[in-house]
Amino acid sequence: MSDSTLEALAASLRASPGFAHKRDIEGVLPALRGAAPSGVAIGDDCAAIPDGDGYLLFAIEGFLNEFVEREPWFAGYCGVMVNVSDIHAMGGRPTAVVDALWSRGGDAATPVLEGMAAASLAYGVPIVGGHSNRRTDREQLSVAIVGRAHRLLTSFDARPGQHLVAAIDLRGRFQEPYAYWNTSLGAPPERLRADLEILPALAEDGLAAAAKDISMAGVVGTALMLLECSGIGAVIDVDLVPRPDGVDLARWLGVFPSYGFLLSVADEHLDAVLARFAARGIACAAIGRTEAGSAVTLRRGAERVTLWDFEREAFIGCGEERDRGANHA
Repeated sequence: MSDSTLEALAASLRASPGFAHKRDIEGVLPALRGAAPSGVAIGDDCAAIPDGDGYLLFAIEGFLNEFVEREPWFAGYCGVMVNVSDIHAMGGRPTAVVDALWSRGGDAATPVLEGMAAASLAYGVPIVGGHSNRRTDREQLSVAIVGRAHRLLTSFDARPGQHLVAAIDLRGRFQEPYAYWNTSLGAPPERLRADLEILPALAEDGLAAAAKDISMAGVVGTALMLLECSGIGAVIDVDLVPRPDGVDLARWLGVFPSYGFLLSVADEHLDAVLARFAARGIACAAIGRTEAGSAVTLRRGAERVTLWDFEREAFIGCGEERDRGANHA
């Protein structure tokens, strides 16, 4: 690969819709900072509220109107699935889900509700209530979740000199035409739940303190969010990212997997972390190294390209959240 081609890959990531959606966070955070209590940082996969001997986790997801219109059943399924993933990414276990659904009258909302119910059964997380309005001109969906964690995995606790580890279930397929890698539908519920249990077990066993769910920004965009929150940089080797055979690298780096996590892992814990995912049949690899500084560099072979420099430009703007001194003990 030539230097210009690697630069083109970096440029395509910077211009991607996934990056754009995540960069919207920067415009929201300033208005909310004064409303959050001390010790609770905004910008992670879930709000983590100290509660007794652990943390109450609280998250919410909203869905684009176009997606709900084109894929109503799958949108309902995703409403539960992505929230469950966010809870586990924080080292927690989900407790219950609620939804807010606007729809037209008649049976228009039925596929959305049936998709939610299917995911609730697959992941073993009950739907306990919500809000409905059947007098609007289209279907719109948001889903919220609560859970608990004994020890946290956060976006704020990566340190220089650690391994960036990507764990992605490759046993799936693209949910065309979206950049979504679906490994959930058709998988045994017992496997789905046991695979997710790896995350809280890693937190409770002290094998990792920092992690993030790979989202619509893809593995590289998710790395940017994690690194910015932790106030560090990294070098990422794009060839080391676990990838299915025959899938184009540029498309894969922007993929949103139904099971995908990025962790920052110390040297002494790397083998144990890799072994836990491997034991469940999940592809896992150290794809880079964190370092002091503000630059995130892509590498392929001997070539390097700076993807982002937080000193020059914020990504999601979570630097002030780190300065708030959030309690992630």
